[in-house]
Amino acid sequence: MTNKYFPEEKIQTNDLYFICYMIERVARKLHQKNCFVVNSIGKDGLEHLISVAKVLHAKNPEEVEDEWIEEYGLSKGDFDIALVDRDLVEKIPSATQMGKVYQRLISDTLQQGETEVDGIFRVYNDSLCDVIDNYNCSAYYEPSYVIARAYYQGGF
Repeated sequence: MTNKYFPEEKIQTNDLYFICYMIERVARKLHQKNCFVVNSIGKDGLEHLISVAKVLHAKNPEEVEDEWIEEYGLSKGDFDIALVDRDLVEKIPSATQMGKVYQRLISDTLQQGETEVDGIFRVYNDSLCDVIDNYNCSAYYEPSYVIARAYYQGGF
């Protein structure tokens, strides 16, 4: 995919990672699922955000969260990713770690002719995300090729 504002510039893996990381942060802050954030921002919004990711990356992440929430009218929900069985989960993965998990899954399953934004919509709206985001199991901790294989097979 090329940058929306600079067509000679390609979207980089780090741009995709930053967007996945911020999706995770915003979803956690609002107590929403990641797909809510993705679908609420929409394709045009994500094309803009991934094209300016290098600039946003230099800003305070909390400021970026607040900007996304205000600009895209994102609302609070009641899904708390941190509600886990403490007998099974000592520490939930960070937004940084989960951003990397999703960036790898999108990159590993990107189809010919598909943009990174298309990949974001495809992956975050797949039922596999409910398994990956269930920290009571270890799906998020699996190597990226195992997660990609689970995506193609429809589950773990």
